[in-house]
Parts: sequence; C-alpha cells; structure tokens
Amino acid sequence: MDSRITARMLSLALGGWRTREPAYEALADGIRLLCLDNRLAPRTALPAERELAHALAISRTTVAAAYRSLRETGHIESLRGSGSVTLPLGRRVPPRDAVGVDDLDLSQASPAAWPGLAGIMSETALDTAALVARSGYDIVGSAELRTAIADRYTARGLPTAPDEVMVTTGAQSAIHLLAQTLLRRGERAAIETPTYPHAAEALRMAGARLVSIPVSVDAGWDIDRAAQAIARTRPAIAYLMPDFQNPTGRSMSIREQDVIARAAADAGTVLLLDETTGELAIDARAVSAVAFADVPAVRIGSLGKTVWGGLRVGWIRAEPTLIRRLVAARPSRELGTPEFEQAVSVRLLRRMPEVLAQRALLLREGRDALVDALRTAVPEWRVPEVAGGVCVWVELDAPLSSGLVMAARARGLHLSAGPRFSPDGGHERHLRIPFTAPPEDLRRAVAILGDIWPAVRAATPAAASTPWGAAVV
Repeated sequence: MDSRITARMLSLALGGWRTREPAYEALADGIRLLCLDNRLAPRTALPAERELAHALAISRTTVAAAYRSLRETGHIESLRGSGSVTLPLGRRVPPRDAVGVDDLDLSQASPAAWPGLAGIMSETALDTAALVARSGYDIVGSAELRTAIADRYTARGLPTAPDEVMVTTGAQSAIHLLAQTLLRRGERAAIETPTYPHAAEALRMAGARLVSIPVSVDAGWDIDRAAQAIARTRPAIAYLMPDFQNPTGRSMSIREQDVIARAAADAGTVLLLDETTGELAIDARAVSAVAFADVPAVRIGSLGKTVWGGLRVGWIRAEPTLIRRLVAARPSRELGTPEFEQAVSVRLLRRMPEVLAQRALLLREGRDALVDALRTAVPEWRVPEVAGGVCVWVELDAPLSSGLVMAARARGLHLSAGPRFSPDGGHERHLRIPFTAPPEDLRRAVAILGDIWPAVRAATPAAASTPWGAAVV
C-alpha cells in the first residue's frame, strides 16, 4: 500500500456518482473512473465499508456490493485485516488499441497527422546515409533543428539563438526534465486549475506541492488570487499555458501577463510557459504576439498538436546557463531525441505557415460542427466560444461530469471528466470535448451525449443536481 484516501475525500472525488441503478454499480463505476483517470493512484487503500457508507449516506450493503464488483473486474483487491486496495493500471485497463472499431475516442485532444507529413518523411529518408553517419546520441539536439526552432521564435518576434534551445522527446519529456531540474522535494509549484493533467503529475512526481491559479472560460485568469498566492507561497516555478489554454481555450490578456510576471519576479518564481497550443489560432483575429515576450521565462514547445502526436519532438527555450544544466541532467532519463525525427522536424518548421493554415481550417470545421451540435442537442449546457486551441470546456447544468463520462463509455464514447483537469479537485460541472476529430464523428458523439444526459440527470439525487448559481460547484 502506497497511500490512503479518506471516506470524505473519496466522497468529494466521486462527485455526482449516482447516475444509474443499481446504486452499487453506479458507485463502482465512479471509483473505476477515478482509477482510469489516475485520480486514484495504484496501491491506494480505500475507506472501510462502514466509513464510506456513512460519508455517502447509503447502506453498508451498497458499498460492499460495489467493492465486490470492483474485485470482479480487477480494479481492487481485498485482504482480510488490510481492507481494499486499488490495483496497478496495467492489470485493469485494456490497451488503447482494444477500443472497439465503432467507438469514438475523444479522451485525447490530438488532430490527425498533417497531410504533408508522409511526403516530408519520404524526402528525409533519402538523406538517411548522412543521418546514420552520426552517433545517434545527441542530448542537446541537432544544430540544424535548434537553429530552425530559434529562427521560428525570431520570426514570431522573440529573438532567439540556437544555444537557447534544447530538443526533447516531446513536450511531456520537457516538462518532466524541467520539473526534476528546477524543483526540490517539498517546494511549491504554481499551476492553473483546470490544467493539462500530465503537467500536474510531472510536478507532483518531482515532489512539488501545488498552488492553484484559477482560470475560467468567462473571466480568464484570476489575477488577484494569482498574485496573492505567488506572493504568499513563493513557488519555485509557475506552469502556465498563456495561449489557448488547455482545457478552457482562453488566452492571456496583456494585463494578465503583466500582473503575473510582476508577481513572479518579486517572488523569484521561474515562469514555465507551455506553448504547445500557442500557434493553433482558428480565427485570424486570434493571432497574437508571443506571450510574456519581454519577461525572462522558460518556454516549452512541440510539434505534437501542430503536426502529429506521433512525432515525438519537443523543445525547451531558456537561457544558455539553464540549457547547460538541463543537458547535464538529461542522461539520467534518456540519451537524446531520435535523429530521423529531428531531420523531419527541420523540414516541417520551414513549412509552418502552410501547416498552420491547414490546421486552422481543420480545427474550424471541427469546432463549428461541435458547437452547433451541442447547442442543438443539449441547449441547457453552456458552450463557450473559442478562437483557437483543440477543445471546448463545456459547463453542464449539474455537477455530473464523472457520471456522464461513465455512461458515455458504455455507449462506446470515451471522454475525460472535468475533475481529470483539476489539480485540487472539483470541476464536476465541466466536460472537456476536443474538436480534433472529423465533424461527422463529433456530431455522433454529441448525439450520444444528448441521448444519455436526461437519464444521467434523472438518476441522480436532487441534492447532487443543483442548478447554476447554487452552492455545489
């Protein structure tokens, strides 16, 4: 056993779990979802049956039946005298390629590969003789690619030299490397809520204590709270997505950037800016200057969202002294980014205007189809306008995101519930829906959501189905 969750905390994490009958299966489904989203880590001890029954105001028999269902599906194991413990992920979750042929997987917000990618790969393959002549172990990145990345920043208004760039195996690798290098165990790290969940996981793995900075679709970043939190806790780093934030789709205003930059400078906080969605403007009016352009900051980028998720090439832009620290720390994790992918990326960066134009068209079609379908099928939900990025952060009219996701899974639709994006819990009123899939798939997904929502809502006790403006959030 690695950790323990109290009955009260599990009750809060479950949110509006009672979305179908029998109640014990609805409870079991809620716990399964927490495991699937890694909000319940493997080897976590669950509350005793009596304690959880009291916290949820249900019978102990219902909890016992739920635990039995979880044992039967391999999600937990129960030992006499030791209670029930969640099992490692690999023992209870099928591989992603086991998703049914007719299923819709919207749990990842990644568009299909840019159509010209295969051609560029073929062109690059003609130069493989030069590539294989190299050692293949390059922990800083090829000079050609670092120059291309630096030139891209310079063209966008942020003068950059190649020695300010390090190539990584995707943005996720960059986040992990930065967290391990810049954080000491027990230090604080500021992070948006909601946010990219794997970033929160990387910071926690480095031993950080997270400090939340709220961001919402309507109001943007809560700069008063952000400034107060940074001043009070003096975090070592602050992880932010200033452009087309995942999942809200918001972009920072100049004022929001100024307030946060000032607070970070006063507290000695290093800004980590995740720019992986920064160039995914859909509407021409959404194109803006590089965020925090006049502020010392560490920037993270990749080709995962702009070109293809399978092209595992990312980068870090930082002062040369930090780049040298990162290069020294990297061999403990990996020995560099593959040479072939780097050579492909050099060619891709030369064609970024063409790539981004195609991406804008693809994402616009998906966004418009999704928004129109949602507003028709579930008019009671609040569907925001987004000018870029890869998803919409939909507000439900009841805090039942987890229950809705489990009900959708039974119909072959895979989504991520709102709490998956919350470092400190909550967001049961929200659902992230990517618009990276083809429009016909998005319309089919919305049809499923519209069909099951009345049943999910009706199966929930009135106390958990509070309308907008009430106490439940």
